[in-house]
Amino acid sequence: MELPVIVRQALGDSAEHVELKDVSSTETGAQALRMVLLNDDQGRVQVICRNRDLIDINALNKQLNRDLRMMPGSDQLLVRERTGLRDLPALPSLTGLPTVVDVAVDDLAVIALNLIDQGVTIMLKGAEFKELSAGAQRMPIAVEPQSVGVNRNRPDRDLEQLTDAIKRFTGLRIKQRLDDTLELPPLPETAQRIIQLRVNPNSMVGDLVDIVESDPSLAAQVVSWASSSFYAAAGQIRSVYDAVCRVLGFDLVMNLAVGLSLGRAMAQPQDRPEGYVDYWQQAIWQAQAAGLLASLMPRGQRPAFGLAYLSGLLHNFGYLVLAHIFPPHFKLVCRSLEINPQVDSSLIEHFLLGITREQIGAQLMANWGMPDEVTVAVRHQKDPDYDGEYDVYPKLLWLGRQLLTERGIALGAGERVADSFYQELGLDKAKVAEHFDELVEAKDSVLAIAGMMQG
Repeated sequence: MELPVIVRQALGDSAEHVELKDVSSTETGAQALRMVLLNDDQGRVQVICRNRDLIDINALNKQLNRDLRMMPGSDQLLVRERTGLRDLPALPSLTGLPTVVDVAVDDLAVIALNLIDQGVTIMLKGAEFKELSAGAQRMPIAVEPQSVGVNRNRPDRDLEQLTDAIKRFTGLRIKQRLDDTLELPPLPETAQRIIQLRVNPNSMVGDLVDIVESDPSLAAQVVSWASSSFYAAAGQIRSVYDAVCRVLGFDLVMNLAVGLSLGRAMAQPQDRPEGYVDYWQQAIWQAQAAGLLASLMPRGQRPAFGLAYLSGLLHNFGYLVLAHIFPPHFKLVCRSLEINPQVDSSLIEHFLLGITREQIGAQLMANWGMPDEVTVAVRHQKDPDYDGEYDVYPKLLWLGRQLLTERGIALGAGERVADSFYQELGLDKAKVAEHFDELVEAKDSVLAIAGMMQG
């Protein structure tokens, strides 16, 4: 295995006696390092820490008295092009940028530097890395994920933690805003009427058509959905009745209408983590994924398709609430997600706020009287081990996220899915993979549907 010339130069004398291993066979635990490129109006900085640690952007900026954030993708590309490497190993002299190294790095006896392009990992002694990074600033800027105790399975403590977050970050004025947000705005009228329709055993297509037609904007979007290439309907869609009966179906229109009316209850945030897909794209991807997985399950185990789809559509509603209640803290969450792509959003939000979007979203779903299946799915979607009533719904959301992330849909950090997880849900892994490949191949059509939701 050969090292690129620029890497050998950055290693200096250490290049002669480093150990090289195949990157796929190397255990890259806490000893692996990563390098993140940041900038602000004062210039550029690179930060080095242990691979799995969470960079505390707030602590970094306070210590440097700066307003650093992730370097834009186009600027990062230029830096990489100058080195001739697609992925930069954590070597300070590689880019020539000012460097900050987390203090925990100096405690490592052996360090792993990954060169993904070459499929090589450089094993380096900790003392040698100290010499190579002697000119860097040392600061406590990273946190071990294990030290952040995310509340995965105690929904009974959600309100208590929400109150603690209020006390920690806000005054009484903002607390009142949060109280208002959890109770107000009320469940939109269209959503109320559709939910009442859902629980009415005597409801008919005509009842749903009447509700949709009473909202001109919603009616126009339902017709647009049905007319889109994603559904490839035969003939022209001339009315809401056509859209419901001929193309979309009663259940799908109900769920899309509920999701859209709830999404309208809160303004879409102007800020979002760079590289992540927006709110409605996430909603449609997760809804399609949950519905697809539900349809692939054995009939005896299969959950209600409509509730699985609706759970996916509303899975990220807490994101809107966070942005609405805590704009400055939401901005910090966005910046932290950008520079910690390997860390799940729930861990980052708990670290920064003491509460997660899943906890807040589930509280609001419960307050609005949404189906219990949806509330459970929203609350436990990040916990694949959740074992309780309606646990199939959060499991479908979790699995759908992993499968989409694995295929390049930017929904956040991914996790490995054990074969036993497929078996638990009665799913054929190969068949699921085939259908998800087809779903992602239809990306343009999915994005078109998301665009209609925004419209």
